[in-house]
Amino acid sequence: MQRSTLYRAFAVTAAAVIASTGAHLIAGSGTASALPWPGSADQFTLAADKSGHRWASAASATITPGVQINTQGGRQCTANYTFVDNAGNVYLGQAAHCAGTGIGDLADPDGCTAESLPLGTEVTFNRGSLLMFPGEVVGTGQLVYSSWLAMQHDGERDHNTCIYNDFALVKVAPQDVGKVNPSVPYWGGPVGINTTGTDIDDCVYGYGNSGLRFGIAELSPRTGQSKADGQATAGWTHALTAPMPGIPGDSGSAFLDRNGYALGTLSTLGISLPIVNNIGDMSHELAYARAHSNISGLSLVLGTEPFNPNR
Repeated sequence: MQRSTLYRAFAVTAAAVIASTGAHLIAGSGTASALPWPGSADQFTLAADKSGHRWASAASATITPGVQINTQGGRQCTANYTFVDNAGNVYLGQAAHCAGTGIGDLADPDGCTAESLPLGTEVTFNRGSLLMFPGEVVGTGQLVYSSWLAMQHDGERDHNTCIYNDFALVKVAPQDVGKVNPSVPYWGGPVGINTTGTDIDDCVYGYGNSGLRFGIAELSPRTGQSKADGQATAGWTHALTAPMPGIPGDSGSAFLDRNGYALGTLSTLGISLPIVNNIGDMSHELAYARAHSNISGLSLVLGTEPFNPNR
């Protein structure tokens, strides 16, 4: 079957599922090495024990990277990392397309033109979500930043930025901050932010929490291998293949590099054989959020649990 035919068949049969789980599809996959930060990467990370918050223990926390997120009770996605700002607010990251309002952008998710729910939209953190069943609400928050909305507001025109900048922030409600731990489940970390990209066949580590896995926790941890980083997309995305690729509902989930650094967030599913997942580069997405939001001192929080790839 030709690639274009495969894409059309997949898109027709998957559209209803994708509409409820918030995953994007993109034909093809291009990658590039990460763009260096305008300063040391350490300026944009915050050690968990210096954040000023008393994080819940990793064992007892109910709001962590990897928790299921439902935007306005609809699209189910997966949280990636924990962030804080100078005012002490706590955020969890998700994909911007999880607040998208249509499925017309599936083949080419251009965030500079795609429609989105507005800032202030109610978001819930859930566990046990299944297809068409929201599960248990363990906390609440609000959508306070969307790369899609920011790019449209500021008139962004760079092609790579429009296509691959797929990042949003959910502000955790103050009464739920005590339920948060910043560690990526199963793997631990992150220990920092990757600013150098990946080499071909580098191991990467992810944690998806799609309701399509029907609550089978053993299916959430994922490993994969990176494809070669090139120059075509100016560092905005990385491509990987995996024995168990990300699926609708995993969108936004974290990926760590071989050393436990935050590499990026699951954005798109490449329609090709083998299936390719496309990972939005965290260093680019966070730098853009810092420059195009009113969130002062936005920083990624390091995990309280050590990174351990040998599980």
